[in-house]
Amino acid sequence: MSQPSDIDIARAASKKPIMEIGAGLGVPAESLQPYGHDKAKVSAEFIKGLEDRPDGRLILVTAINPTPAGEGKTTTTVGLGDGLNRIGKKAAICLREPSLGPCFGMKGGAAGGGRAQVVPMEDINLHFTGDFHAITSAHNLLSAMIDNHIYWGNGLGIDQRRIVWRRVLDMNDRALRQVTTSLGGVANGFPAEAGFDITVASEIMAILCLAKDAGDLERRLGDIVVAYTRDKAPITCRDIKADGAMTVLLAQALQPNLVQTLENNPAFIHGGPFANIAHGCNSVMATRTALKLADYVVTEAGFGADLGAEKFFDIKCRKAGLKPAAAVIVATVRALKMNGGVAKADLGVENVAAVEKGCANLARHIENVQGFGIPAIVAINRFYTDTDGELEAVQAQVAALGSEAVVCEHWAKGSEGTEELAKKVMALAESGKADFKPLYPDEMPLFEKIDTICKKIYRAGAAHADKKIRDQLTAWEKEGYGNLPVCMAKTQYSFSTDPNLRGAPEGFEIPVREVRLAAGAGFIVAICGEIMTMPGLPRVPSAESIRMDEEGLVQGLF
Repeated sequence: MSQPSDIDIARAASKKPIMEIGAGLGVPAESLQPYGHDKAKVSAEFIKGLEDRPDGRLILVTAINPTPAGEGKTTTTVGLGDGLNRIGKKAAICLREPSLGPCFGMKGGAAGGGRAQVVPMEDINLHFTGDFHAITSAHNLLSAMIDNHIYWGNGLGIDQRRIVWRRVLDMNDRALRQVTTSLGGVANGFPAEAGFDITVASEIMAILCLAKDAGDLERRLGDIVVAYTRDKAPITCRDIKADGAMTVLLAQALQPNLVQTLENNPAFIHGGPFANIAHGCNSVMATRTALKLADYVVTEAGFGADLGAEKFFDIKCRKAGLKPAAAVIVATVRALKMNGGVAKADLGVENVAAVEKGCANLARHIENVQGFGIPAIVAINRFYTDTDGELEAVQAQVAALGSEAVVCEHWAKGSEGTEELAKKVMALAESGKADFKPLYPDEMPLFEKIDTICKKIYRAGAAHADKKIRDQLTAWEKEGYGNLPVCMAKTQYSFSTDPNLRGAPEGFEIPVREVRLAAGAGFIVAICGEIMTMPGLPRVPSAESIRMDEEGLVQGLF
């Protein structure tokens, strides 16, 4: 008998009215802006009134480097949140919103899986409450106003060769990576080279996710550097006078979205920066709100701990003053076997030796997380093909590192499958062992920050950047941006910049081919290797299988 699909399970869910979910957290109905019966935004006024409440305990869920075999980080985040509620704790989860690009590209959806999902699954994966559309519109409004300023005389003296603000679209479309604009004659402006990034790589997305309130949002938007004059003086969004209108477009998008898990537990899903090309964390607004309303908040950081967790600690926690109590590192036997050199077609065959070899990747992530002063536990997301010998091998390897690995079956059993993990995470969070500290100090020079991440987190021999990039970093330091943290943009599949180099490689070089200033978001982006800020679709995109059936129901999301 075949297993029901994720979307079938989600569609059969017994959802509670969203007002009831809010009431369970202590959010009155008048403080919720409903979008139908099963999702709502929490009002800014209500959030402001929570400032004096104590914070709950923050739990980070991260993972090993992703493989085609699957890890299930979001599924585990949902399962752990349900598990904590199952053992009697008041817990909420915080996730990012899925991007349409990968939804129609490789992923086909990103709302958990099996019995550990957030609902309404179709809405969350598609338009949801319109946040991404608002971010896309605000970003491109700024683009339009820059070009319009130049068209009407260029009073600020913008050097068209030095416009650094690209356009965005929430879709994987490689044809838009590099484009020429304003063709067609005098009425259309001055032809220029431009390009598109995906919306989840937009600085507006990062700003929305790091802003603490509407005033902070507008300030950050104003600080965005969009271009330079011929003498290299920066031109900001505030100079273009776009910050006010952009804030208006983003006012509702700034308010966190409340939904529920299949087990009717609260879930905040808000913001969605990519973790391989942006900072990979849900919004500070949602996380802070959840911490004021729940005793435990489980949140995830995108992709493996080398990207998501590092950025969560060094960017989000540093800037928002968050102090995590514990971390969960998700792994699967299948993914560990791939890291141990097994081909995807052979993953169903027991191979304890490959599991043990692949655990080198897991071990490095454990060491890295513990290096931030955060105690870590491993969640083994169990597949039906896993053997007792393979599971025991993982547990033995993790125990040798002074940590613990717990077998979880939330995909098949929901919270029943994470009860043991929930109890152990609760004990770890309450142990007082956490002593959070970022990887590097604010005052460290920018290239040294990049080099420190490469050496201490990736175990590279060195970071490499040519003189032009180093000079740019030095110039930003002189302009007052030297204290900003660094956001590394690189492949998620490896510690290195080679996506095929799995396991735990050492001594390689990290080539930094471009750096970008995100002055409004408050970080420097270092683009490494061949990573693209506008992805393309695969040979067979998920979009080919997504359709409406005869009953008007969405099929193909998973």
